[in-house]
This record gives sequence, C-alpha cells and structure tokens, in this order.
Amino acid sequence: MIALKHLAQHSDESVSTREIAAQYHIPAELLAKVLQKLARKGLLVSHQGINGGYILAKDPASISIVDVVEALEGPISITPCERGDDCQQLQVCTVRDPLLKIKAKVVRVLGDTSIYELAMN
Repeated sequence: MIALKHLAQHSDESVSTREIAAQYHIPAELLAKVLQKLARKGLLVSHQGINGGYILAKDPASISIVDVVEALEGPISITPCERGDDCQQLQVCTVRDPLLKIKAKVVRVLGDTSIYELAMN
C-alpha cells in the first residue's frame, strides 16, 4: 500500500523499486517481488531501462484496496470453511453466518476505498 500510495502521488513519472524501498526503508528484494506481482495482475505497468520503474496501470481512483489485497493474497476470507477447508463444526457452527456478514462489510469498505484516497491523506 505504501508503494501504491507513492506511485499515485508521483503518477506523472516512472518510479524505481530502489527509490521507493530507500524512501520507506522497505527491503528492496521484498518490494520488487510485490511490485512484480501487482504488475502481473494488471495494477502496475513496468518500464525497463535507465529511467525504468513502475507506474499505476490505471487511474488511482479506480484501484480499490480490495483489488490490491486480492491481487496479492487471493480472495478475502475470514473463515477457513469459505476456502473449502474441512471443518468438523460446520453442521453446528453458530458463527459462520455472522462472520460472513462481517466479511461482506469489510470487503465493501475496502472496495469503496481507492488508492487515490490513500494518496490524498
């Protein structure tokens, strides 16, 4: 999120992984892997060469936090049973439905919050 906020604030230029890593004290190797994954998922565009780096693939107002989280982690889930994991308590579980309602609220908030909003704060 830090890197995406930085890219949104510098949307007129390609920014290198090394520059972002140095400014925010993030391990460059870790950041490079994250940015590469976001580029593969279509949220960033990478540019090679001496002035290479990354830029956002689209308007920061159109990239939601949920887009980023799901690009990096896969679908958001709160309970293992959502992922198809076996649960011996499934038939008698009394918290699954309330947790699914909470998840829907969380996903809605994350979906309604854009990288642009992060960049403006």
